[in-house]
Amino acid sequence: MPMVVGVVAGVAVAAFLASIGLFKMMWRVAEPNEALVISGSKHRMEGLEEGMGFRIVTGRGTLVLPGVQAVRKLSLDLNETELQVDCVTHQGIPLRVRGVVIFKVGDDFVSIANAARRFLDQQKLMSERVHNVFAGHLRSIVGGLTVEDMIRDREKLTGQTRAACGTEMEKLGLIVDSLQIHEIEDPTGYIKNLAAPHAAAVQRDARIAQAESNRLATEAEQQSYARMAEATRDSEILQAGYQAERDKAGAKARQAGPLADAAARQEVVVQETRVAELEAHRREQQLQADVRKPADAQAYEKRTLAEAERDARISAAEAKAKETELAAAAEATRVKTAAGAEAEATKTRGAATAAATRATGEAEAAAAQAKGLANAEATKAKGLAEAEAIKARAAALAENQEAVVAQQLAENWPEIVLAGASAFGNVDNMVVLNGADGMADMFAKALTMGGTGLGLARQLLSSMQQNGQAAAEASPLNGLAQNQKVPMDEK
Repeated sequence: MPMVVGVVAGVAVAAFLASIGLFKMMWRVAEPNEALVISGSKHRMEGLEEGMGFRIVTGRGTLVLPGVQAVRKLSLDLNETELQVDCVTHQGIPLRVRGVVIFKVGDDFVSIANAARRFLDQQKLMSERVHNVFAGHLRSIVGGLTVEDMIRDREKLTGQTRAACGTEMEKLGLIVDSLQIHEIEDPTGYIKNLAAPHAAAVQRDARIAQAESNRLATEAEQQSYARMAEATRDSEILQAGYQAERDKAGAKARQAGPLADAAARQEVVVQETRVAELEAHRREQQLQADVRKPADAQAYEKRTLAEAERDARISAAEAKAKETELAAAAEATRVKTAAGAEAEATKTRGAATAAATRATGEAEAAAAQAKGLANAEATKAKGLAEAEAIKARAAALAENQEAVVAQQLAENWPEIVLAGASAFGNVDNMVVLNGADGMADMFAKALTMGGTGLGLARQLLSSMQQNGQAAAEASPLNGLAQNQKVPMDEK
């Protein structure tokens, strides 16, 4: 009996343990961030069409029949996808929009069912699908906006993007928790250029503000330095005043003893001065009595004697001056008389000398005139004689020219021979060829030169004849003019 009881108890325990193990195998619990999708039986759930073919369990446990039903988990965690979308604005400016989308599977059964149908086996591709959806809508929305609209109102861009993607995300069973546009990149520099005027204005205002701040700070510093200098000056003035008072008090203290000694000494000097004055007065009175009175009497005596002597000398001097004056007047009269006589004698001598000089001049003038007339007559006679000689020679030349020429040649033949021989004067040795024949040839050439000279002499004499006639005609007139001019020049 006890054995039976043990067996029954063992069987019961085994059955209990088997029940527990079976229960554990059939029991599934959904975590807060997941949903259990149980397929294999038809279930009717609120909000879902009839006969969906699977059951959704969230936040609780459920029994699952192994081998009959399949259980899979769908994550309800947040997911994130980065957006890097190249867009073109309404102005045709290319931009790159960077952002992030945070999304998850919706908490309602409809969203879970939609997400389970689309992503249950492809939950890792969920971010890529969402990126594609948002990229397409973002390009479309940016194409209808300007850069200025995107910069000034990013919330508008975000709201339009979420609104455009909301329907598609709902179909996917997803909800968007957050959409943020982080950055708008501008490869063309349009945004930078658009912001340049504002940046320049801000920089200008900043510089102005900084300059104004520096000016105020400088003014404050200068005022502070001025107040410091003023305080230092006042302090130094007070210190100098205090020091002067201390020095003055010290000097008075140091001079107290010497001043007392000087006052005592001054009193002594005053008393001594009074004694000296009294002594000097006494001596002066004594001097008046002993010296001055006798000296005054003696001086009066000498002054009286001197005045008498001076008056005597003055009288003598006046007498001497009168005597001298009379002598000077007599001498002046004598000199005046002598001077008158001398002047009269000089006048007489001058008149005689002038008369003699005038007579001498007249005699010399008459002699010069006579001499000039004589010279003129002699010159006139000489000119007439030369004219007659020239005229006679001209007549002779006209009558017998050959004889005159021969005579002239004969008279001047030594000079002609000397002039011809001067050509041989510098010859030391002369060689004559052919002996006597050579000498004959040389003399013949010399005679030929003489004949040529004779012709030249004739021509010369003819020209001399003509010139002689002209000179003869002009000579008497010229001589007469000269004879008439000389006396006038000399006169």
